Amino acid sequence: MSDTKAVQVFRIVIKASAQAIWEAITKPEWTERYGYGGRVAYDLVSDGRFSHGASPEMKSFGLPDEIIVGKVIESDPPRKLVQTWHPLFDPATTAEPHTRLTYEITEHDGVCTVTITHDATNAPKVATMVSGGGDPQQGGGGWPWILSDLKSLLETGKRMAGS
Repeated sequence: MSDTKAVQVFRIVIKASAQAIWEAITKPEWTERYGYGGRVAYDLVSDGRFSHGASPEMKSFGLPDEIIVGKVIESDPPRKLVQTWHPLFDPATTAEPHTRLTYEITEHDGVCTVTITHDATNAPKVATMVSGGGDPQQGGGGWPWILSDLKSLLETGKRMAGS
């Protein structure tokens, strides 16, 4: 078992509207442009399905078509999204239970604070993976790297250097 906290909170400030951030999180044409890429599919209603598809590069490493699946628990556009989150990267993460992921977006004068709370209780491999600290190019950047890349894309129109 890892010493990584089961409930982790990540926060970043982005100079963009709450609506722009919401769309970047929930629309496939945005999600393929930052972080690890791939296209999301959300049914943004209670108990709606969520999936994150593998990019062609991910598939070349042997990952399945759907790399993360879950269900929507709460959808309050563009302020809050609560969902389950279950990676299918390998047998170890697939064997762990679904985790709970919450996005909260608060806006003030065109600047937003995005807070991600990831409750990975009873899922130590997921908790370690999402905490970041590893090489992002090898899948180790976690939520800190994804949020930083999202910020870069929304503020400059480009991904972070080296992404």
